Amino acid sequence: MDEVIHKIGRRKTSVARIYLKKGKGKFTINSKDWKKYFPTPSHQFKLNQPFDVCDLLNKFDMSINVYGGGMTGQVEAIRLAISRALCEIDENNRTLLKPLGLLTRDPRMVERKKFGQKKARKKFQFSKR
Repeated sequence: MDEVIHKIGRRKTSVARIYLKKGKGKFTINSKDWKKYFPTPSHQFKLNQPFDVCDLLNKFDMSINVYGGGMTGQVEAIRLAISRALCEIDENNRTLLKPLGLLTRDPRMVERKKFGQKKARKKFQFSKR
C-alpha cells in the first residue's frame, strides 16, 4: 500500500477530508500540527482512538482538511474518516471498530427554528388577557 487513501467523515455541520498514507505518524490538520489544533486531551484521545483499537499507532501519516461546526463536531468527523480509512486498509479492522460505534455516522443535527416561536421548540410566553 503506497497510494494515498482519501476518506470523508461528517458530524453535525463539520466535514473532514483525510489523506492517509504509510509513514511515521505525522498529523496535520488544516496545515497545523494536530496537538496545536486540538489542545485538549479528550479531543486528542478521540483522534487516536481508531489507531489505538487497531494497534496501528504511529504507522500512518495524515493530512486532514476540516471545516464547519465546532471543535467536538470536527474531532468526531475526523474520527469517522480515520475509521473508514482503516477499514479500507484491512477489512479485519472493521470487526474491531464496529462494536465501539466508530463506523456509525451520528445523524443528530440541530433542529431548525420555526416561525412564530422563540427557538426550535421554545415558544413566546402565552398571555390570556
